[in-house]
Amino acid sequence: MATITTKRIYDAPAETDGVRILVDRLWPRGVSKEAAALDLWSKDIAPSPELRKWFDHRPDRFAQFTQDYRDELAVNPAVEEVRARIGKARATLLYGARDP
Repeated sequence: MATITTKRIYDAPAETDGVRILVDRLWPRGVSKEAAALDLWSKDIAPSPELRKWFDHRPDRFAQFTQDYRDELAVNPAVEEVRARIGKARATLLYGARDP
């Protein structure tokens, strides 16, 4: 089984990251493709624009956001692409948000 962790894209790549996958729909500001050291950019696995806008980084909405995002992932074909890329390897899912 794969070991999956999360990390901000602004943190330096580490050898322990394994497969590095950016899971944001938008490219993070100020990060070059070389500095990102990505193995995959999976825009389609990110929360839908509608869900992201509704959430608006409001802590009181996080529980509902989490459930709604899990529901989106359950029917999202991009999940299989990410699973296939990771396989049984170690992977780090990268995101740009400030709040982990």
